[in-house]
Amino acid sequence: MAALIAVLAGDGIGGEVTAATVSVLEALSDKRALGLRFEHGLIGGAALDAGETPMPAATAALCERADGVLLGAVGGPKWAGNSPDRRPEQGLLDLRARLGVYANLRPVTPHPALLDASPIRRERLEGTDLLVVRELTGGIYFGRKSRTDTEAVDECRYTVTEIERIVRRAGTLAMGRRRRIVSVDKANVLETSRLWRETTTRVLENEFPEVDFEHMLVDAAAMHLISRPADFDVIVTENMFGDILTDEASMLAGSMGLLPSASLGDGGRGLYEPIHGSAPDIAGRGIANPVGTLLSAAMLLRHSLDDDASAGVLEAAVARTLDDGLRTADIAAGGESCNTDAFAAAVIKRL
Repeated sequence: MAALIAVLAGDGIGGEVTAATVSVLEALSDKRALGLRFEHGLIGGAALDAGETPMPAATAALCERADGVLLGAVGGPKWAGNSPDRRPEQGLLDLRARLGVYANLRPVTPHPALLDASPIRRERLEGTDLLVVRELTGGIYFGRKSRTDTEAVDECRYTVTEIERIVRRAGTLAMGRRRRIVSVDKANVLETSRLWRETTTRVLENEFPEVDFEHMLVDAAAMHLISRPADFDVIVTENMFGDILTDEASMLAGSMGLLPSASLGDGGRGLYEPIHGSAPDIAGRGIANPVGTLLSAAMLLRHSLDDDASAGVLEAAVARTLDDGLRTADIAAGGESCNTDAFAAAVIKRL
């Protein structure tokens, strides 16, 4: 395979969870003769501290050469007072644009051994296996912005082309699952959501007639994610709604540290990262949960390297580690916990 993986640790616990994940990937590569290679680059606050922009030219060049990009986390209060173009998060936005990724995939499948770690009752969680497909390049995060002393404006904007391509991606993914889609919008209030609903209906009816779909307002979706999560299969939604709903959905799994994500475009190269942030309050203590990053690496193997078998081996090793009772502090529920590196070592033993 001889694939190159760009590793961008970023800020806070990003360095800890990516280092643990690279150690597992190296072991997996050795066992399965994958020939994986790793090169590291700076992004976010770490790049700023090195006198660079949030997305240095060297990092951009590395990512454009790589077969896939593994990211830790960016941001933190240290840089909160910076101007918008000097904030760590700008590095992530620039990276997404350079890679041409527009579809963020966030699977949420609570592990059976961790159902009691969630604040949601076990009987509501059982059978939950959903995938959120979030549009990444449009909406209020990327619209025109202005601010005066007395007013601030963030424009929410979507084009038909942006909506069509994310809905097609959701439709394709749904065909490989249970063939059900919920499209989330706010069409009772927002013009962009009305365009979203009309376009979604046309694409799914004309191109994916085998898929059952319904439209759901975002406030109702937030409620139903908690009250009946097992009823969802694929959720497709716009940028800000997806950002909020996936953080809510992380509580179904029991911790934000458990969930992976993949950001994909039309090519093979993708960006893979856990959904959690940089967690500066625990950074440097070696207690961060690496599961979200490990499962993100499995998504990299599957989607960018087209190696479903190796992805399955990694996912199974993580699952067996959890089945055997190993827990980091965030999911230990007051019981015995292990540190980041010990969890990674346990996964390596179970590959």
